[in-house]
Amino acid sequence: MCQARVKFEEQEVVTIRDLAFENTRTGRTGDMLPDKDEPNAMGGGGQGGLGVADHPSVSLFREYLRLKTVHPEPDYDAALKFLDRMAQELELPMKKVEVCPGRVVAIITWAGTNPALQSVLLNSHTDVVPVFQESWKYDAFAAVKDPKGNIYGRGTQDMKSVTIQYIEAIRRLKAEGRRFARTIHLTFVPDEEVGGHKGMETFVKHPEFQALNIGFALDEGLANPGESFTVFYGERCPWWITVRCPGSPGHGSRFVENTAAEKVRRIINSFLDFREQEKHRLNTSECLTLGDVTTVNMTMVKGGVAYNVIPAEMDVSFDMRIPPTVNLQEFEEKIQQWCKGAGEGITYQFAQKHTNQDRTSTADSNPWWKAFSMTCKAMNVSLQTEIFPAATDSRFIRAVGLPAIGFSPINHTPILLHDHNEFLNEQVFLCGIQVYQELVPALASVPALPGEV
Repeated sequence: MCQARVKFEEQEVVTIRDLAFENTRTGRTGDMLPDKDEPNAMGGGGQGGLGVADHPSVSLFREYLRLKTVHPEPDYDAALKFLDRMAQELELPMKKVEVCPGRVVAIITWAGTNPALQSVLLNSHTDVVPVFQESWKYDAFAAVKDPKGNIYGRGTQDMKSVTIQYIEAIRRLKAEGRRFARTIHLTFVPDEEVGGHKGMETFVKHPEFQALNIGFALDEGLANPGESFTVFYGERCPWWITVRCPGSPGHGSRFVENTAAEKVRRIINSFLDFREQEKHRLNTSECLTLGDVTTVNMTMVKGGVAYNVIPAEMDVSFDMRIPPTVNLQEFEEKIQQWCKGAGEGITYQFAQKHTNQDRTSTADSNPWWKAFSMTCKAMNVSLQTEIFPAATDSRFIRAVGLPAIGFSPINHTPILLHDHNEFLNEQVFLCGIQVYQELVPALASVPALPGEV
């Protein structure tokens, strides 16, 4: 098992140790040349001298990063073409399922020796969020590697690294001649970054999803700045709410009573006072993480037509993320009380209101978790189990009753998903492949469970 110890202080790598990575790739039919090290970062440099080639897995990762699958117009065709090539190299079949017009889920399948058993799903999404290029050190889609081995690009952490780690782990396992009882499916889904409505949320209702006969799923997680890997067994429910406040209109020169703005102020105070309470709970507890508290953020305010006209109506919107330990009915009743106390005629509506609070068991009585955790223990990998603070496609998988774990094998790395200058060190990336080389066999070899053939 490799160990990569990387300390990022002003992007400085203190020490890196990487053991036994092969320098050749089995079955590679693509015509892409490896990236070369350059004497400086702008040339795409690496940790060696001029002319030192990238590890083939790193070259593939950088190639995938350069595909502009970025919203609002992601190039999904380029991603599908890339995945077609990966399936050919792996000598595995790939199926394409159009779940919505222009939205295709790709499925690469490695059949098990006992296909009647429930399968293992390795899920990733192909899309990435937009960038503010002026705030980046390098072109966000050039996959520049600096002299310290840090690869910069949108999607390095979220989550193109995991996609390539899945593929490379499968490639190595097949090259070793390994076979497993359970079938392994790799799914590559669109639109996760815009809510998953035309991606996984629709796909889990599709007959092709049911046909996968999934028993357990892995999906994305987050980087961890420390030694441990973070594992997510549940998610907070995203509630996006708009509160509409009617009021008395009038001329801007008068003290008009019962205005919309007065009601909006009371609403804002109620929501943000609660926000402070939750923030205080988090900051004064040694055991709570962000996923254990409710976050509330005011994101939009609308209203008014002119400086001298008091508006007849104003809207204020909030993004709330509610942990699975909260009673959702009681929480909505709290919102109703805030609206009632702010004045007459106030209404609200949800743009998004997820209510599924299913969590995957992290007890040893869960054979999937036991296989996952014991394998990590055997690799001397420490785990931190948490509730995911945002939202991923895992919530849709859990909502149909399937166990799912959010996991990205990224440690010693600052959390930079959706941030400027998102990066991942090449040695951390390579170590992640070896992590999956151990996890995939363990999960695909879980003995038949009660009820399985």
